[in-house]
Amino acid sequence: MTEFSTMGLPEQLLARLKDMGLNDPTPIQARAIPHALNGKDVLGLAQTGTGKTAAFGVPLVARMLEYGRKPAAHTVRGLVLAPTRELANQIADTLKGLTEGTPMKVGLVVGGVSINPQISRIAKGTDILVATPGRLIDILDRGALDLGSCDFLVLDEADQMLDLGFIHTLRKIAALIPSERQTMLFSATMPKQMNEIANSYLQSPVRIEVSPPGKAADKITQSVHFIAKAEKLNLLKELLDTHKDERTLVFGRTKWGMEKLMKTLDKAGFAAAAIHGNKSQGQRERALAAFKSGDIKVLVATDVAARGLDIPDVKYVYNYELPNVPDAYVHRIGRTARAGKDGAAVAFCAPDEMDELKAIQKVMKLTIPVASGRAWEAMPDPAAPAGKPGGKPGGRRGGPRRRGGGGQGGHGAQGGQNARPQGAKPGGQRRRSQKQRAR
Repeated sequence: MTEFSTMGLPEQLLARLKDMGLNDPTPIQARAIPHALNGKDVLGLAQTGTGKTAAFGVPLVARMLEYGRKPAAHTVRGLVLAPTRELANQIADTLKGLTEGTPMKVGLVVGGVSINPQISRIAKGTDILVATPGRLIDILDRGALDLGSCDFLVLDEADQMLDLGFIHTLRKIAALIPSERQTMLFSATMPKQMNEIANSYLQSPVRIEVSPPGKAADKITQSVHFIAKAEKLNLLKELLDTHKDERTLVFGRTKWGMEKLMKTLDKAGFAAAAIHGNKSQGQRERALAAFKSGDIKVLVATDVAARGLDIPDVKYVYNYELPNVPDAYVHRIGRTARAGKDGAAVAFCAPDEMDELKAIQKVMKLTIPVASGRAWEAMPDPAAPAGKPGGKPGGRRGGPRRRGGGGQGGHGAQGGQNARPQGAKPGGQRRRSQKQRAR
């Protein structure tokens, strides 16, 4: 099926899709919606930015329009679980757009804001409730919600919910929903533990996979700079300075590190804001609003922003620090090249991040082109027994620190313990090691 009009959707919903500019379904939508309309459980695997929200939202709304009556107080008919507040907000916005002009009510419960107003808003009954798992458990523990009438369960970005440790929470929530329900699970990747969720929650599901796991959008131009950690900030400023008018996302691993980086960039004259787990929901929403409007050009973030954020005009994504989980890299760079546009993903790799880079390239089944520097390689540890390797790049085991050239691009690089750029001579390293041992 290539058009929504051929799927047997209600005329009211077709009109809303047209008003929202959704004229033709994406591949995941074209394949998932017909099965979902027939009441089948669906396991959908698709990279970020392919339209998964409408893939479950359209059949969910279509089937609920058939009810013809309001839900009972303190109940929900359909539950959509998402791992982050930002993604939950985005899903709720899309569903509200699909249900505009209908009597259907879409609710939202997420952490970071007062729980009492949320409880009040869902007290009269909700057709579709979008929630983060932790906040939903808080509401259930207060006895403010009954899932016994829930006919539909959707798990969106299920792999990230696993990464964030929500598996026990998901089990607890699913146990409160009738087994006679329709379940749809959508994910960008399929880690081994996902099979447990699929087998536990889905009954004879239709599996739909529209892109291989670990594959980034075709229009993303990727590159990597091999550079010392101490030199990353200078390089980032230099690169940002070349495209000050473009929306840019900068990703790192830690909340405090990204907050510090944002403040440094702001002082340097770049219009920057940050979102991470230490920010309140209001702060995160204001930062995203400013980024979308163009008042802020650089958004510094942890992986809380790597899933689900649909900002079509993000031109550049910088991996200031490489993620520990390879799949997170795919989701980070998936924030650019959306809606058919081009984008660039630039990675910074310090000596102690070579393992992460290798894991990313293995998952993606490609070698990321080098923009500057030369790949770091492990050096033998002089103190290690003969015949044994000297440890991982970047000083994860002992050994003196060595400075080495950054290669192309003129950016100096600090090699880190037990690491040097490929092609450098190790003689000086051995001489210093001998002197240190003599001490």
